[in-house]
Amino acid sequence: MDHPLQRPDALVRPWRLAALVAGSIAAFELLLLLAIGGGALVDAVSSRLDVAARQHALAPTKSPKPAAQKREKPEVAKLPRTKTIVLVLNGNGRTGAAADAAARVKRDGYKVGAVGNAPHTGYAQDLVMFRPGFAGEGRRLAHDIGTRRVGPLDGIRIRELGRAHAVVVLGA
Repeated sequence: MDHPLQRPDALVRPWRLAALVAGSIAAFELLLLLAIGGGALVDAVSSRLDVAARQHALAPTKSPKPAAQKREKPEVAKLPRTKTIVLVLNGNGRTGAAADAAARVKRDGYKVGAVGNAPHTGYAQDLVMFRPGFAGEGRRLAHDIGTRRVGPLDGIRIRELGRAHAVVVLGA
């Protein structure tokens, strides 16, 4: 059976308002704690990541040789020294360095095809590069002149070699 309300204030219940205020305050405190805790967690994780990144960046790198290079036998020179033509380039900027090196290469029994300047003068060490198919000649030339840096042509086009089989670039 329905009974009419006695007073107009009968629907106001003070416990609902108190629960709403307490819940709002608790939600605000939770958000505040999450922000503080999340900030502390981010600081801890980021400092660990920073330390790990620095250790990784400063760690010495070991470049593994590709499996194909490990199995290959070094190429043997097919041409004798007297038939191997060498291009000598000055990559250190000192006047006359290429001519001196060309004389030394001739004394070792090689033919000097040409003497000139490298595209730039910033080479730190002597370098021997070889034409495709003449790796053995390039390695032998590097051994004869006492350099360990040997590789295929890089930065020099084959047509720039003329008849040369190998290139010596002088460094500092």
